[in-house]
Amino acid sequence: MPDTLLTATDEDLMLRYSTGDLPSFRELYRRHSQGLYRFVAWRSPRRAWVDEIVQDAWASLHAARTGYQPQAAFRTYLYQIARNRLIDLLRQREGQEQDDVAELADEGASPLQSLEQKQQHALLHAAIAALPTEQKEALVLQQFSGMSIQDIGVVTGAEAETVKSRLRYAMQKLRAGLDSAAGAGGQA
Repeated sequence: MPDTLLTATDEDLMLRYSTGDLPSFRELYRRHSQGLYRFVAWRSPRRAWVDEIVQDAWASLHAARTGYQPQAAFRTYLYQIARNRLIDLLRQREGQEQDDVAELADEGASPLQSLEQKQQHALLHAAIAALPTEQKEALVLQQFSGMSIQDIGVVTGAEAETVKSRLRYAMQKLRAGLDSAAGAGGQA
């Protein structure tokens, strides 16, 4: 891979891709595919939708490439596409039940360690899932996608102070939820 691809900014790569430079797209995909997948997986109420939403986001990016103008960070632009697709899908399929999230065990752990890890993971997932939508979204963008307050604001359409409040309340509720779960588990 040429050094220029490795050192180019995401925005420069997208501008190159808008003129048909396929290696630039490949580099963007390499940089952002896993983060986008994690973002959608945390936000989607149905596991079965994740691949569809991610694929649609990349397809939408491809379709919009010729009109791309870097007004925000590329990652923010990409995540906003995925978020909008998820919102569309939720509106289309309102009322359907959520799928259970299957937990994966650490292959190197003993059966007891594996069970404990699954239980801790399940508690964390449940605590995050119990958060109000806006708080969960801000938390996932910050903690799992590494976005700044400003980028989260762009993706969600909220002011920076609103994003900060959502994150603060999310962390408070998460701590309270995990503390009460730990307390209930210790009393059994």
